[in-house]
Amino acid sequence: MKSSSNNFFKYIFIIVVIALICGAVYIIYNKNNNSSENNDIVDSNTIENQDISIVENLKMGITNYDTMNPILTKNRDIVNIDKLVFDPLFTITSDYKLEYCLAKSTKKISDLSYEIKIDTDVKWQDGSSFISKDVEYTIEQIRNTNSIYLSNIQAIESVNTPDSETLVINLKYNVSFFEYNLTFPIIPYRYYMEDDFVNSNKIPIGTGMYKIASINENNILLIRNDRWKKIKTNPPRTQSITLQKYNSIGEIFNTFKLGNIDVVSTYMTNYTDYIGTIGYNKREYAGRDYDFLSFNCNDVVLSNASVRKAINYAINKENIVSTALGNSKVVSNFPIDYGNYLYNRESVIPYNVDLAKQTLENDGWTYVNGKWQKNINGYIKKITLSLVVNKSNTERINVANNIKEQLDNIGIKINVVQVDDERYQNYLNNKNYQLILTGVQNSVNPDLSYFYGEGNISNYYNEEVFSKIKSMDSIFEVQKIINDEVPHIGLYRNKGTIILNSNVGGDFAPNSNFLFYNFEKWYRQQ
Repeated sequence: MKSSSNNFFKYIFIIVVIALICGAVYIIYNKNNNSSENNDIVDSNTIENQDISIVENLKMGITNYDTMNPILTKNRDIVNIDKLVFDPLFTITSDYKLEYCLAKSTKKISDLSYEIKIDTDVKWQDGSSFISKDVEYTIEQIRNTNSIYLSNIQAIESVNTPDSETLVINLKYNVSFFEYNLTFPIIPYRYYMEDDFVNSNKIPIGTGMYKIASINENNILLIRNDRWKKIKTNPPRTQSITLQKYNSIGEIFNTFKLGNIDVVSTYMTNYTDYIGTIGYNKREYAGRDYDFLSFNCNDVVLSNASVRKAINYAINKENIVSTALGNSKVVSNFPIDYGNYLYNRESVIPYNVDLAKQTLENDGWTYVNGKWQKNINGYIKKITLSLVVNKSNTERINVANNIKEQLDNIGIKINVVQVDDERYQNYLNNKNYQLILTGVQNSVNPDLSYFYGEGNISNYYNEEVFSKIKSMDSIFEVQKIINDEVPHIGLYRNKGTIILNSNVGGDFAPNSNFLFYNFEKWYRQQ
């Protein structure tokens, strides 16, 4: 009897041990699986409940340094860094909504006049007060120095400052969603008023999250700005940033591999050739360099929306990106699909060869001897088209030949016309092409006039669209009309990457307007 009792307890003990082991394995598996899914980046929202030792300094690398002055610099890396030091009147959210920053209210007096009230509680990093004259002075310097922000202020006729908190901006012509143009950094008038702005040796000061503590031959030191207006409610986790100067991106990548740089930003797609594929984290984002295929809607054949729509169905954009571009781009369908909240992601026209053929057949086209033809005004017209491309742009030549091959497969014949820079520009200016492969850099302003407004690149005419693109509330409706009439076909856009040391954590939401969005939540742990 005693032996039976001992065996019973022995079995119970074994079952308990097995259960504990299984439970431990399950917990470890889940922990590892969750870590893998999150790409090993620790979210800043979780560190409050963890014992993480945060390093005060974050290190970055820059090449081709020119100046930290935000109005004078031409360096893309500095432009992004400067957004941590200098504030604009309006900022852009990660989905490209407009938010007040140095401005606190705005009133559209007329199509050509805006009154802006500024936040006079803001202090410059030297302790002086921010005033409306600072904005007027900034606009003046942008105009006088051929700044990268010149396009933002080209429509401005004059600026009045009736008092220290009021700014009146008068325009030469109407600009849709003009407030989006007021996203350039503001500099202090009184700081430079007795100085030669262009040749000043002063360290620039701003109103932003960080201030420039020092600039020397090898690096630039930024430290947290204790006068930043959000310092009490949203203090940055990183106390300081060291910007190390290098001669080439190759040097930066090598230093990153050694762990001596924490963050690298690049538009290069072959960065893995320099740093490999493991030991770091990354965040990719869609850029604003947008390439597209434009139709001439005045052409006899292409004036037919069914033909344009069929061509759109017949082009496999994924194939273009993978085959012609080596996955160096991201597929793009619409001018504002770089992350803008106004873009309707459900409105994409799918690649579908059968729908392309059906669309042509429904419009009266017939497939004869490998080509589509139709009787138009007593003449037999075939869908044989010329596609203009700049012969100095190897990338676009590859894309044009890919499009030619895809369309040839369904009986739409394309002749790729390679021309020099001057002739290419003439085709664009005069809009006397049938098809042209071209591109633009989208502004943060969601104005679609270049593509669909009066005098647009495609000779497209639709009064309803002309009217609707002037209202944000109607942009979704515009997309529905455009998908049916297809004045141009969006193809692809560039992509950028932020590469992060595995010890860097935070809330990462890079976009083409601001790589360091949510930077106050970034940190480096030991």
